[in-house]
Amino acid sequence: MQGTRYVLEVQPRIPERIERLAELADDLFYSWDRGVRGLFRRLDSALWDACNHNPKVFLRRVAQKRLEEAAQDRVFLEDYRRVLSAYETYLQEQVQSDVGLLFDPQRDLVAYFCAEFGFHESLPVYSGGLGILAGDHCKAASDLGLPFVAVGLLYRQGYFTQTIDAHGNQVAHYHPTDFGDLPLHPATDAEGRELCIRVELPGRTVCVRVWTGRAGRIRVVFLDTDLPQNSEADRRITYQLYGGDENTRIQQEIVLGIGGVRALRALGLTPTVWHLNEGHAAFAVLERCREQVEAGLDFDAALELVAAGTVFTTHTPVPAGHDVFDHGLFRGYFEDFAARLGIPMDRLLALGASPANQGGFNMTALALRGSRFHNGVSRIHGRVASSMEGYVWPQIPHEENPIGHVTNGIHLPTFLARQWAGLFDMHFGAEWRSELLDEAYWQRIDSIPDYTFWSTHQLLKAELLAELGERVRAQHRRNGLSEAHIRRLTRHLNPDRTDILLLGFARRFATYKRATLLFQDPARLARILKDPERPAVIVFAGKAHPRDLPGQELIRTIHEYAMRPEFEGHIVLVENYDLALARALVTGVDVWVNTPEHPLEASGTSGMKAGVNGVLNLSVLDGWWAEGFDGTNGWGITPHAPHYDLAHRNREEGQELLDLLEEEVVPLYYHRDGHGYSPGWVRMAKASMRTLIPRFNAQRMVMDYVLQHYGPANLQARTLAEDGAAPARELAAWKARVIAAWPKVRARRLDPPPARLYNGEVLPIRVAVDLAGLAPEDVVVECLIGTERADGTVETRQRFPFRPLEERTEEGEAVYALDLTPTLPGLQVYRLRLHPYHRLMSHPLELGCMLWL
Repeated sequence: MQGTRYVLEVQPRIPERIERLAELADDLFYSWDRGVRGLFRRLDSALWDACNHNPKVFLRRVAQKRLEEAAQDRVFLEDYRRVLSAYETYLQEQVQSDVGLLFDPQRDLVAYFCAEFGFHESLPVYSGGLGILAGDHCKAASDLGLPFVAVGLLYRQGYFTQTIDAHGNQVAHYHPTDFGDLPLHPATDAEGRELCIRVELPGRTVCVRVWTGRAGRIRVVFLDTDLPQNSEADRRITYQLYGGDENTRIQQEIVLGIGGVRALRALGLTPTVWHLNEGHAAFAVLERCREQVEAGLDFDAALELVAAGTVFTTHTPVPAGHDVFDHGLFRGYFEDFAARLGIPMDRLLALGASPANQGGFNMTALALRGSRFHNGVSRIHGRVASSMEGYVWPQIPHEENPIGHVTNGIHLPTFLARQWAGLFDMHFGAEWRSELLDEAYWQRIDSIPDYTFWSTHQLLKAELLAELGERVRAQHRRNGLSEAHIRRLTRHLNPDRTDILLLGFARRFATYKRATLLFQDPARLARILKDPERPAVIVFAGKAHPRDLPGQELIRTIHEYAMRPEFEGHIVLVENYDLALARALVTGVDVWVNTPEHPLEASGTSGMKAGVNGVLNLSVLDGWWAEGFDGTNGWGITPHAPHYDLAHRNREEGQELLDLLEEEVVPLYYHRDGHGYSPGWVRMAKASMRTLIPRFNAQRMVMDYVLQHYGPANLQARTLAEDGAAPARELAAWKARVIAAWPKVRARRLDPPPARLYNGEVLPIRVAVDLAGLAPEDVVVECLIGTERADGTVETRQRFPFRPLEERTEEGEAVYALDLTPTLPGLQVYRLRLHPYHRLMSHPLELGCMLWL
């Protein structure tokens, strides 16, 4: 019988000459700066990997001798000083001019709320694309010098790590995080005590600890409830990301939204723009309204003031991605809150009302009604979101309602392989890092010699093959496979054999992403992959949510195919997809495959990460790829119209995928033509980099937010807050008056419409409007001129406003006039309509009211 096991960690003392390693480890800047991470890796690469690339853990466990050697190593010290100099320069750089014109760091601040943040694998508070996107947004905000603070939850267990057993079953493992291992610190008050804010839940108050940290030039704020003074149930609120039941979810979102606002107030931060990244944080709107009501505003004016400075981004057209809470559950949590807002519960419930969720409180609906700047995350998704959420503006054509789009981007310094960065430094100098938004600049990629370009990719591919080989062999040994079987399954994962075509499919396993579309014709796929002269391997990786049984079934299906004799070694399923594996995959494969069910891919960013590294996309033309594909930089799979049944779409799109693979992808890759590489392939890979780097990077994305949303929201919130929020009161009162009158507003045309007009002639149009008590200036009357499309819809080409006249009809109607001189030739369509308008509105159609003649 063995005695008790005691664990002891012997920590080194960092020599004075390199003591600022601890400072570098305490700033999430390391999550995107390779120079910083390189210092730690050089000290002990094996330990660095064993510590999951966590610099704070690394510095606790690295050998004292190694630190002392480094402190005497001239080469290491030179690198250390160079990294410190670059770090200090980065922190002190002036803000980008466009940002500085709109934001004063002494006065303005953007607060960015999200349920997950994917900065780095060492901070496990992310699950997938939303979190990685949020992390990239923060990094780009830091790069641009935007005054910015990120707000999220600090999960004790975070998201799960994944293993796949011998039968292809996903097994979820939760590992508690020691918060002392993270580059975060408990916030303290003026007396030096840990700062805790309080959030009310039914029958109790929950204490919430506030953690703060730095990510370059921005601040991060995280909240957790795992405190001794809370009940065991309340301590578990922030245990797991997307874990627990509906009760847990609403509690997490109360802590994030309401607690997040209170945490910022307690820290003395006063955001002027509030960005809700998905609906999880929408309760922040209610908390900020409560503040304004308690300061003396009525609820309607408070909502106008709060919404004016709020930006909302929706990320998914999939219904399951939108949180909806049962009315009974919601009432239990917000009965007292409604009273504090000074409104009846029915009014509060109406803020979350949506037609598809009768009896439910929709967080997306609340976020839309509580903001004035809204967007989807690609051009297609903007249109889809405008249609899905059009109920908020019921009389407005979907294409004109206030939901626009800002296409996502990825943080290039994080995801561009160091080999490519080094090659760019060699050929372009360091200036390329400041030219990320200049499309013309990136034409110079074509000047890189083809062989050099190809060799760089082959080096990355060899690194990936080595890592995959290690991971997959360990996976199969744990599952009890024989060494002979493992050798067959991993025979192509050889870093010395980079001449085989390598395809990657890695993302969350959800049914709409159609991970098994390749298997519509297994015999044909096997023939393509196993061609002895032109073989190919496809690597699959990804997690399914623990409660997503269909998603887990996809993993089992792929596992079964990978174990079939005809696919052995040609289909590889690797477990535990995380940021570290993602960085290796998107830089090392030859082709990135993406097969979502159109139009359910809101954006997708993994293909961007691959494309900027010269990996070619083979993807359905959905999300971002519908904007990125130009015919020279990859391959596009044409989606079939949604009115076809899914089985038909899968069959047809799966056939096109295999056609492209067999007839274009494989032949191009292996068309060496006497070279050691395919010139055509290199040409297309260069086109991928050249076209995608300047258009799909996170700096472009954040600048789009600054110019389209943050800047206008900053100005609008300031405008409505003037004179004790008198403009907010005025706008709220005007909206109430219009909403009450609008059902009684009527309009008619006074002049007979002619069927034809000669060029240059004027068409006088007169419209009479029964304003139902509104003033003429409360209403805009306009004429829309366009041409009819083949499907019978009208494409608006021009619009002209009417002017109100002094005269009235005998019935007392206001008269509006337009003397129209058509400039479009030939047959055209014109339509007349009216809608309310006020100079203080953020969007001319935000009230959702419109009347067509």
